Amino acid sequence: MAVTPVGNPYVESSDLVANYPGASEALAERIDIVGVNPFANAAARDAAIPSPVQGQMCSLNDDNKGYRYDGSEWILFSGAGPGNFTNTATGTYTTGGISYKFITFSSGSGSLIVDRAGFADVLIVGGGAGGGVYGGGGGGAGGHLFVTNSYLPAGTLTVTVGAGGVGGVNKSGLLGGYGNNGTASSLDSYFSPGGGGGAGSGINEPTTSAFTQPGLAGSSGGGGAGGGGGTGAVGGSGISGLGFAGGNTTSSNISGGGGGGAGAVGANASSNTGGAGGSGVANSITNSSVTRCGGAGGAGGSGGGAGGSGGGAAGVVSGTPNAGGVNTGSGGGGNFSDSASQAGGAGGSGVVIIRVVV
Repeated sequence: MAVTPVGNPYVESSDLVANYPGASEALAERIDIVGVNPFANAAARDAAIPSPVQGQMCSLNDDNKGYRYDGSEWILFSGAGPGNFTNTATGTYTTGGISYKFITFSSGSGSLIVDRAGFADVLIVGGGAGGGVYGGGGGGAGGHLFVTNSYLPAGTLTVTVGAGGVGGVNKSGLLGGYGNNGTASSLDSYFSPGGGGGAGSGINEPTTSAFTQPGLAGSSGGGGAGGGGGTGAVGGSGISGLGFAGGNTTSSNISGGGGGGAGAVGANASSNTGGAGGSGVANSITNSSVTRCGGAGGAGGSGGGAGGSGGGAAGVVSGTPNAGGVNTGSGGGGNFSDSASQAGGAGGSGVVIIRVVV
């Protein structure tokens, strides 16, 4: 009896008939190890193969997937299916005949424990930016990253939820503060940046005349600040696929432009009214349609611009600034006032949501 180069036995013409049963048994045992033998389900496989050897393969009819024994457990080698996490699920639901569970991370840092590598749907929203002050532009929205059938490796995956940016602050002798950019949110290698801060008008010394300043770049850009007698200012740029640019201002007034949203560009300042924030984007990963990542309204002397849908804050003429919605990644509203200690609104925090099929 001889064997092939990879070790499969066969009968040669020189073999005796008495050798045939042994050769036949050796071939059958070899097929048991290297062949992809079908079983109804995992229970049937484990009953038939109580002591698998490394490299042994099989297929299961109940999920139509192939498995290989790696020396300690059966693992998928074809038709990779849904991943699974062992964290306590935030919720479960069934739609379209498919059952899901999901988990929501709403603050700080955490861990997703993946015990089975595979596919998942992931929503990652970056933190919204703060609004500017003194003709302040609205804060831009954090990035809205939605990935279907993303592959998650087995192990402990780090999750970070981005904080919203602090609003700009007027200080005596140094008016016109920029809002701070929002911070990024992430899951393992998936990453969604924060929004760009809204601008505040600058002051020329010693004439104390105002001048325009551009909005900051981010996933969505912050609105530009106004500056009476200036040349106007552009909104900060956004990142294609995650958000849009902030709104612009003109030279004729000091109203701020609206912050960009995940769904639209922030509006330009109009006359003495701040520009409206760009709209957000709706998503149903939790089985409820929720709109997030709205840009914030800019500030104007006769009125603040409206916040974009999904939690974007409206701009104000003066007083308490409006903040972006918590866990929406929306921008904080601009503030028109040049009074000391006035401020722009804070951006809203982001969120990370993971959904798997169960």
